[in-house]
Amino acid sequence: MKEGISKHRTSNIERPTTNEIKHMNPDKHSNNRYNLEDRLLDYATMIVKLTEHLPTTRAGNHIANQLLRSGTSPLSNHGEAESAESMPDFCHKLRICLKELRESKRWLRLTHKVMAPQNVSEITAAINETDELIRIFVASIKTAEKRKSDK
Repeated sequence: MKEGISKHRTSNIERPTTNEIKHMNPDKHSNNRYNLEDRLLDYATMIVKLTEHLPTTRAGNHIANQLLRSGTSPLSNHGEAESAESMPDFCHKLRICLKELRESKRWLRLTHKVMAPQNVSEITAAINETDELIRIFVASIKTAEKRKSDK
């Protein structure tokens, strides 16, 4: 075993999140670019605002409701993952976040197909952020699975 490395692994509960380590200027988003909780909060906000602009038709309401559920879910499920009771529980909750992001991407793609051109840039930005978040969660799950199998 390498010097300075403890035999005891720190549980997820004992790890400080970046929210507990405050930056000098917490309002400056560039410092928090890689704070996943803040990024998921911004994503959920983007989804809420986007769904508010959908038409109040049967189809618009249906898409808005589905997108609102799947697009805001990763924020709360990520919070659940941070409080996971075990590594398998942690991986499971990360997979829920990933599943909801993939669902959101499909609803966003449908929205992109049926929306008026004036909202296309907002939808495209949301799709791009969804893609990035999916990549982050896939990598996080792979890392967590590797750690789980190393035990």
